[in-house]
Amino acid sequence: MAEDEQSSIEPRSFLACVTELAQLLGVGDVGIEPENRHARHLAHAVRKPLLGRASLPDEWFVPLMAAAAYDPDPSFCRWFVEPAVYAFGRRRVMAALVDYLQVGTDAERAGAVRAWYSAHVPLRADRSPAYGPGGVRDPALDESQDIKGAWLEVSLRVFAETTDLQMRHRVLLDLPTARAAYPPPLHELLESTLVSARAHPDPHIRRWAAAADRKGV
Repeated sequence: MAEDEQSSIEPRSFLACVTELAQLLGVGDVGIEPENRHARHLAHAVRKPLLGRASLPDEWFVPLMAAAAYDPDPSFCRWFVEPAVYAFGRRRVMAALVDYLQVGTDAERAGAVRAWYSAHVPLRADRSPAYGPGGVRDPALDESQDIKGAWLEVSLRVFAETTDLQMRHRVLLDLPTARAAYPPPLHELLESTLVSARAHPDPHIRRWAAAADRKGV
């Protein structure tokens, strides 16, 4: 389900992102429609040619990640994350999402949270020529354990710093509740987050803390 009503991301911003990608790919106009529908149709038009390329120009990375962050639909933002992962590597994609979460606007932070799940997309030979016969992939492109740790840290810090309840939901409720999922340097920050979450007036946040307590965090 789209989050148009819940997100501060405007359809026009998403339209600008996919229009830029369409221009880079040479995809023609798909017709005049209301802005949000037009953006989705453009997104559909660029998906196949994006995945059909074994590589993409480096200057396409920023527009791809912008489209991923500004797509208001958590299901469809994968259309931009997936080709970015194949072309540029999981590490670079995840690092870009961490940057959005750390220094972006609330709208960009929300988009980064939506896109983070898709950044874990499995790499399959039938999805990109890069994985076909003779395809070569540098393993370093997809090494991301430290980036995942950075995502956990930034998420916990955004939870502590923001006063927006919706943003607190976004960054906290999808985080793991087991201490083992957090690198040791983050345990102190996790503990302080739990103290705040246990006493939070929002029941969903308290439920997250209770789940962590049951797992012995």
